[in-house]
Amino acid sequence: MTFFPGRKPALMYLLALLCSMTAQAQQRVPLTLAEAEDLALNNEPGYAALLARAEALGERAVVASQLPDPTMRVGLLNYPISSGGFSTEGMTQAQLAFQQRFPSGKSRASNTQRYASLSLGMNSNADARVRDVKASVRHAWLETYYWQQAHDIVTESRPFFADLTTVTRSLYSVGRKTQHDVLRAELELGRLDDRLIEINRHRLQAKAALSEWLGSAANRPIAKALPNWKEIPALEAMHANLALHPVMAAADANIAASNASVAFAEEQKKPGWALDLGYGYRDGYLASGEPRSDFVSLSVTMDLPFFGKNRQDRTLASALRERSASQYEKTELLRRLSSELDSEYARWQDLSRRIALFESLILELSESQAQAALLAYQSETGDFADVMRSYIDELTTRLDHVRLKVERGQSYAALASLGGLSQ
Repeated sequence: MTFFPGRKPALMYLLALLCSMTAQAQQRVPLTLAEAEDLALNNEPGYAALLARAEALGERAVVASQLPDPTMRVGLLNYPISSGGFSTEGMTQAQLAFQQRFPSGKSRASNTQRYASLSLGMNSNADARVRDVKASVRHAWLETYYWQQAHDIVTESRPFFADLTTVTRSLYSVGRKTQHDVLRAELELGRLDDRLIEINRHRLQAKAALSEWLGSAANRPIAKALPNWKEIPALEAMHANLALHPVMAAADANIAASNASVAFAEEQKKPGWALDLGYGYRDGYLASGEPRSDFVSLSVTMDLPFFGKNRQDRTLASALRERSASQYEKTELLRRLSSELDSEYARWQDLSRRIALFESLILELSESQAQAALLAYQSETGDFADVMRSYIDELTTRLDHVRLKVERGQSYAALASLGGLSQ
């Protein structure tokens, strides 16, 4: 095969250039909310940590169900110190013994249930983490969307204000307008530039907040289409769904774990016991000339719970208090979620009514008012201050409309997390 000098470096450079162009093209692809949610959940360490904790508790449940490991004892008994050897005395023996302890009552089953319930609760917390992450990503994406839209709207409006300033200077130069109009136009243009600087600062902050969940993907431009979240179920239906919230399942699991702790403490009042089995080897002979017999021993050891007043009784009292605390915490949690749902539902309704008012009346009137003020000024029947104020109001109204839609989307994200909505 013929070798062409310089061909390989050129190919490598071309491949590197193509990879760079591909990466840059991917960075320019608009980031949709659905894609942002998928990216966040696929790379969410908090969810993985909760699942790992759940698995760890599941392993402990298996351990709790097992008997304690048996113990072995090896020893030399009754060896004569003053004189003689292993076969001198009849009671001298080499002993091998095993002991197996048995925990009191059904404490193993209770402890197993406790860890199993804690594992189930941790899995429920992982499910709740999914809802929290999705709500947080939605909030951050929508906030970034607003500041990007605000930047685009103000940037698109700036040429008009710049042209208005230029026209006002021209009219002033021929004596048709006053210096006050020129100064007002220049002042408003400067304020618009300052507004752009402030918007850009907020836009960068919003992207930084979004990058917590998405990493470098947060630098991509945000898609211009908002999710179609315009309908929500009735408040009563969403209240009914609160009982199915993962945090409520986690609270139920904590109560079940507390019940198991109470059962475990009650079982501790019963005695535990142990079985000992030993074998003793003897050497030497009896006076009759027969070999000495080896020994086998079997014994049972049992706990005597005579001093349980400050141990078992107080352990049980502590478990009962913990169970009460878990039940109170569930009640408090349900009340808090219910209050949050009521508040967010009212916010959603108010935002929906305001958006409807903007889209049916305020946006159109604001635009008409600005155009009328400009026509009056051009025909020298209006004041320049009215023109600037009308167009600034029209710009602010457009930004307010976008903000309302974004806030309603954020409200929907909160309601979806509370009420378990599918979207």
